[in-house]
Amino acid sequence: MRAAVLIVIATACAPRGSAYVEAAPKMQAKPESQAQSQQSQGPRVPAVFPGGWQYRTGAKVTFAPHAMVASSSIIASEAGLEILKAGGNAVDAAVAVGFALAVAYPEAGNIGGGGYMLIHLANGRTAALDYREAAPRAASRDMYLDSAGQLTQSGVIGRAASGVPGAVAGLTAALSRYGSLPLARVMAPAIRLAAEGVIVDSVLSRSIAGKQDLIARFGGAASFLPGGKTLTPGSRFVQAELAETLRRIARDGARGFYQGRTAELIAEEMRRDCPAGILARRRAASGCGIITVHDLETYRPAWRTPLRTTYRGHKVTSMPPSSSGGITLSETLNILEGFPSLPAFGTAGYFHLLASAFQRSFTDRNALLGDPEFVTVPIARLQSKAHAERLRSTISPDRATPTLSLSPSPREGSETTHYSVVDAKGNAVATTTTLNSLYGSGVFVRGAGFFMNNEMDDFSSMPGKPNQFGLVQGESNAIAPRKRMLSAMTPTIVHDPRGELLLIVGARGGPRIITSTTEVILNTIDHRMSLADALSAPRIHHQALPDTIRYEPGGLDSATMARLSAMGYRLAPLSNIGLVVAIRRVPGGYEGSDDPRATGGAVGY
Repeated sequence: MRAAVLIVIATACAPRGSAYVEAAPKMQAKPESQAQSQQSQGPRVPAVFPGGWQYRTGAKVTFAPHAMVASSSIIASEAGLEILKAGGNAVDAAVAVGFALAVAYPEAGNIGGGGYMLIHLANGRTAALDYREAAPRAASRDMYLDSAGQLTQSGVIGRAASGVPGAVAGLTAALSRYGSLPLARVMAPAIRLAAEGVIVDSVLSRSIAGKQDLIARFGGAASFLPGGKTLTPGSRFVQAELAETLRRIARDGARGFYQGRTAELIAEEMRRDCPAGILARRRAASGCGIITVHDLETYRPAWRTPLRTTYRGHKVTSMPPSSSGGITLSETLNILEGFPSLPAFGTAGYFHLLASAFQRSFTDRNALLGDPEFVTVPIARLQSKAHAERLRSTISPDRATPTLSLSPSPREGSETTHYSVVDAKGNAVATTTTLNSLYGSGVFVRGAGFFMNNEMDDFSSMPGKPNQFGLVQGESNAIAPRKRMLSAMTPTIVHDPRGELLLIVGARGGPRIITSTTEVILNTIDHRMSLADALSAPRIHHQALPDTIRYEPGGLDSATMARLSAMGYRLAPLSNIGLVVAIRRVPGGYEGSDDPRATGGAVGY
């Protein structure tokens, strides 16, 4: 399972500097009345789930009248709330949560990975920050192939699997432009948690136990497996090396990570155990790390134009490439919007249309998307309603379409964690970050106290062959030096037809990030579910190849499964399809929640 974090924050934060922002109609900042809210969102409809489904309808979520933070770790959420109560804005809180997750949620929260941040200010302006990892300068297209031309596991496990991390550069850049508090103040909760320790709960203990072989293999045992044993529930977990790393960042900003002692420790860890004299072109296939101090010093995050689309009168804002999430989500919604209404939730008709839309948008995604600084991505055409109409016309009303009969449009001339925050002023931030797999590559930077990512597997290491998530991708996402690998992260903000903030949402789960985020949006808009039901509802996943509908056990009743099979679909169970974190505006304030499939939490005031 991919490790990812999503953060959503709403707050009144004025830009500090000349960051790109996109003009939009000015939003109403004052609280609206309950009648106005109900009018703009419509009445919620009680959901109906299959009898064998594990979650009940009508569950409770956290409510707060002014501000909310929701993440995959209640400890990290509380760090964000501390900053909001200290006078910080949404970006301040999002950065606090990001650094706190590196301490309290080591399987996915990170400073050794990267991510994306989507910012919507209360005055209607938006900004999108891409701090995805990048391939080192020594990377090459066939770097993970052995002498026989076969794909090795070096892109998934070990030192060669890591891209240059972007998380610290991204978080500090966002704070510099849109924050209101000093970096040292915003990082204070994370430093305190690392230095004083967090109490290990059963979830963290089980997580470490499940990955103990990987953790022990690359230097993490001293911290996470003291005496060869998993940290036990109730014990205090102190991370002194990580605390010192965080102090360097708090003191020196991004330079405290990308230059000096931390950068040297990363480069040293990359060189560890590498045989002397090995040819440069064979280093990665042999498992040797290739990130250098120069790679770190020259890494920069990128401010990009946010993607916008509309769905049944709602405004949907999401991430552009190098994330594939926004385009794939938009394309799916555009296809479905052409149907006057969707069939009832849980029916074969509904899942047929949903799977067909996912199948077509993923076909385009897998073939056409990549880092926009290296390939030309036809964003406008892929997002157009006309393109969606053409794709919709290929959907049979009662038959599955084989994926191999579909072709992407011709060219013209990504385990993760998500967190969401909203404050009293109505600005919003959605952030998704990742190490890729749980505990990333398994490589622990000794002396610095954190795990490195294994994001190089998100490239097409061997175009036409599946990666660890089964995605079959093309040349647009082939490896190249300094290129950003394609991601599935989908931090998204939805406004209702009145222009009022409705939903701040994102997920973890590799390519299932896209489908699970889309389904929560559909549950909210089309099926009128409450936030709790929208998160609890059964989900499906279709990513074009393999040509299969994946479903959550108990999520489809027998009649629905029989009907889908008769339509020609192959069905296969999957333990969970995405782990979503969301905040929704409701009468009188906000509701926030982590996915019931997960163990995080929301806090507010």
